[in-house]
Amino acid sequence: MNIPAMPPIVPLRSLEAHYYTDLEIFAKEQAGLLARSWQFAGHVSLVEKPGDYFTFEIAGQNLFCIRDRDGEVRSFYNVCQHRAHELVHGTGNSKLTVCPYHAWTYEISGQLRSGPNIKAVPGFDRHDVCLPSVRTEVFLGFVFVNLDPDAHPMDEWFSRVREELTEYVPDIERLKPLEWVEIPERCNWKVSVENYSECYHCQFNHKTFSTGVIKPETYDIQPQGYCLRHTTECQNLERMSYPIDLAANPRARKYSSWFLWPTFSFQVYPGNVLNTYHWRPKGVDEVVVWRGWYTINGADSDMIRKLAIQDRATTVEEDIHIVESVQRGLKSRGYRPGPLVIDPNCGVNSEHSIRVLQEWMREAVHA
Repeated sequence: MNIPAMPPIVPLRSLEAHYYTDLEIFAKEQAGLLARSWQFAGHVSLVEKPGDYFTFEIAGQNLFCIRDRDGEVRSFYNVCQHRAHELVHGTGNSKLTVCPYHAWTYEISGQLRSGPNIKAVPGFDRHDVCLPSVRTEVFLGFVFVNLDPDAHPMDEWFSRVREELTEYVPDIERLKPLEWVEIPERCNWKVSVENYSECYHCQFNHKTFSTGVIKPETYDIQPQGYCLRHTTECQNLERMSYPIDLAANPRARKYSSWFLWPTFSFQVYPGNVLNTYHWRPKGVDEVVVWRGWYTINGADSDMIRKLAIQDRATTVEEDIHIVESVQRGLKSRGYRPGPLVIDPNCGVNSEHSIRVLQEWMREAVHA
């Protein structure tokens, strides 16, 4: 009896280089994925009072966020409906939104209020003109937008994240930014996100992080909806690079991260220290990463400021060199995508999280 030969096992390989270097793929992501997913706009503390606003950009679109008179946080395309001039810049407070070009004036609800001599236009009704709004959610004090008006709520995209984050940081909605760190990287945004989404490289590249913050042998990453959940224990207290109070919260010994596909991550360092990453794609090989550090009501904290400085000088700086080297390597004629190291037991020396992430990347381009 002839037993048919089993087909050889073929290892799963990483994405082809063109996913990170092709201008057409980046354009597809701008028009598709980045426009139809939840994107971080800014912290709600920027719009505390009615009329407070700030501008931002998502998927190549200029937008602004404003708190209306009823206290609702709303977002609009930042373009006058008359002759397309941008309406506002930066941050500020205004009871009305006035276009600098021809002084067309909008209520902070977006409705057109007035314009010079518009009554002379036959058949024109100002009530028919309103700034196009953008889907907006305030998620634990962080403002997110989605250019898709039919997008599912964030709690459906990112199941259990709201509840878990509140367990780790019970006062999260009282937090305000203390430090913002801007990090330009000369690489495709997905290279940077992939680097963030595995700790296979940590012990070789991040000495301070892996010996003074986390305990690498306990590190694991698991998918949770369109979220990658990182978990690990803190390093032994005598080796921690900053002081923590284990009695402060039942989760104080833990490190946890919630990467919200595609461009945002909440991180809680041991001691219930909230910090965030936000990737802002600028071009096919250019991304700006924003690191945020938070305290209750934005109160000054010498420990948090020192931790932000330590992080920028070590982990962040180390990652810049890594991701920019990878981007250069992706342009090499000699590169052939290698196999992902996928351990069925998962853990720190496994790239199972990259497999999930790259499935989402393929899905975004070929949907």
